[in-house]
Amino acid sequence: MSSHGAPIPMTSRPCGPLIGDAAVPGDKSISHRSLILGALSVGETRITGLLEGQDVLDTARAMRAFGAEVTDHGGGTWSVHGVGVGGFAEPADVIDCGNSGTGVRLIMGAMATSPITATFTGDASLNKRPMARVTDPLALFGAQSHGRKGGRLPMTIIGAVDPVPVTYTVPVPSAQVKSAVLLAGLNAPGKTVVIEAEATRDHTERMLAGFGAEITVEQTEAGRVITLTGQPELKPQKIDVPRDPSSAAFPVCAALIVPGSDVLVPGIGLNPTRAGLFTTLREMGADLTYENEREEGGEPVADLRARFSPNLKGIEVPPERAASMIDEYPVLSVVAAFAQGQTVMRGVKELRVKESDRIDAMATGLRANGITVEDGPDWWIVTGRGHGEVPGGATCASHLDHRIAMSFLILGMASQKPVRVDDGGPIATSFPIFEPLMTALGAKIDRDPV
Repeated sequence: MSSHGAPIPMTSRPCGPLIGDAAVPGDKSISHRSLILGALSVGETRITGLLEGQDVLDTARAMRAFGAEVTDHGGGTWSVHGVGVGGFAEPADVIDCGNSGTGVRLIMGAMATSPITATFTGDASLNKRPMARVTDPLALFGAQSHGRKGGRLPMTIIGAVDPVPVTYTVPVPSAQVKSAVLLAGLNAPGKTVVIEAEATRDHTERMLAGFGAEITVEQTEAGRVITLTGQPELKPQKIDVPRDPSSAAFPVCAALIVPGSDVLVPGIGLNPTRAGLFTTLREMGADLTYENEREEGGEPVADLRARFSPNLKGIEVPPERAASMIDEYPVLSVVAAFAQGQTVMRGVKELRVKESDRIDAMATGLRANGITVEDGPDWWIVTGRGHGEVPGGATCASHLDHRIAMSFLILGMASQKPVRVDDGGPIATSFPIFEPLMTALGAKIDRDPV
């Protein structure tokens, strides 16, 4: 079953050139943080371009449950009347975060240093995902957590009555863990310090500074050291959310493998901690160019043009790049199937604990469609067959994972035979306009009778 209803089987068929503009939705990471930081500010934050996928809508509903006034004005424009740092009210009911690991982990951090109690749950996929990586550092502030075996949802967080500041070294590259600790540090006195050996997406640091928090980032031998001074009064902002590079990955990658394609994705966020996929594709020989480069709201932005690239080559992706493209490895593996030679991906164990085990899900589906894949605990290797040589023809399991479903639908656009996914319903969590957008470019995606 899908994350929010009955299964929606879909089939993607080989298609002609993909042509046109692909106006993908707003960035999911920035959308989540806009709502949460807006709720922790004093006054009205105005947001345009908010991603209205289910994950973000679940976060908006959660902010209302904690006492913020969140209003949808239509057309991606929202406002948040915040309650201030430390002003969260105790929710009257369980907080359902649906499929969103980002949402639940950031919200846990935001409420963990207030003297309130909240219970969190999610869909079948989210309730399998590990939460101890967040609840362990939150316990250092004084918060308590009580969940299922293995630190899994449903889980109750009892916020710290007298929180203390924390110095925490993030054990795995995770923007969610880093952000949860920083959000908890907002309502702790003194300075909270987060150290990450490997840089992860830095939207939280940038946006905290934009909202008026006192935050510094220093590069040291130990890694990035982020220092936040607690108990600020955050000031409301006007936020124009750039388009999501993780969503842009799908029309971009489709254009590279479908003959004759020429697709422009306008206004894409190119934060260097998020742009690893595009760097990797260029190294593989992709015809990928940035146009109209500019800065909006403190984030680098550009229009991204992708054209059919028949001579893609397999490469070894540097392991240190993984954090900047962790969500894009599934669709990269699809592009790798159409390249010549092996594409080697290492240092990617985080893929094992996403919405699904993404390495296993993609390896299984690619093999079923005629591609040779080897994999281990934190690596996998895709041996490409070259342009026009991918057989296709299989049905793939999405495992309640939006990125797995979309990746296999991209595969079907350039394979010899159609590719089917058992459930495309989860796509709505992050990219609700995926079907009409891809169809308008020229893709052939059908919903199958159940």
